[in-house]
Amino acid sequence: MHSLLLALLAVASLYRHCETMQRSIHIVNLDPAAENFDYPVAMDVRELINLDDVMEELGLGPNGGLMYCMEHLEDNLDDWLTEELDNYLDDDYLVFDCPGQIELFSHVPVLRNFVEHLKRKNFNVCGVYLLDSQFMTDVTKFISGCMASLSAMIQLELPHVNILSKMDLVTNKRDVEDFLNPEPQFLLSELNQCMAPQFAKLNKSLIEQGVDGFSMVSFVPLDLRKESSIQYVLAQIDNCIQYGEDADVKIKDFDPEDDD
Repeated sequence: MHSLLLALLAVASLYRHCETMQRSIHIVNLDPAAENFDYPVAMDVRELINLDDVMEELGLGPNGGLMYCMEHLEDNLDDWLTEELDNYLDDDYLVFDCPGQIELFSHVPVLRNFVEHLKRKNFNVCGVYLLDSQFMTDVTKFISGCMASLSAMIQLELPHVNILSKMDLVTNKRDVEDFLNPEPQFLLSELNQCMAPQFAKLNKSLIEQGVDGFSMVSFVPLDLRKESSIQYVLAQIDNCIQYGEDADVKIKDFDPEDDD
């Protein structure tokens, strides 16, 4: 089985694209605060726990209530989630639409334990991290976004695709292109100009670890207006989870039939 952990992905656009391609996917809602959906939901965490109910009954705020909900989900992985997953076959493709709070991906172990549970159920799992395109117009925001993405990559320990979202809202594509294919020394120079001199060594380390060095963080642009852009992103994800590689090769016989 194949699954994606998505944060803030335009799931409706992904679903419509796959529907047009006659490709079957199943959307799983893991956000206990979600309200309306533009696509059918195959599994819904709100059947287990709802953020509004938690806030009302326990007197918690939105963030505290969300953490309580996700920890409750973690406590029920062997019950509710396993029972739901048993309804799907080995070749099914599940998309988990996750809450967008960064702490769930950076240091809180809830989603990491969720991923480990999926792996034990023989899922091939890919993490998909979305960064708003506004982070690509300022070097300090870009580095901050890279570090947040790197933190999620380290925490989840998954094949990972970083998506630059909302490209359809970018007015000057040239500004973004400089960050999609960054030149480390250029970024370092820009970063040093924005920061006080005492941060020079820190800036150098950030660039080396996040952008240069092992090239651990890179982004794939996503423009929801273009089907080709959605298809390219989906192809990157499929490659990470080896989707379709176990399918039988279709061979067509082009040899002419023998005359009797």
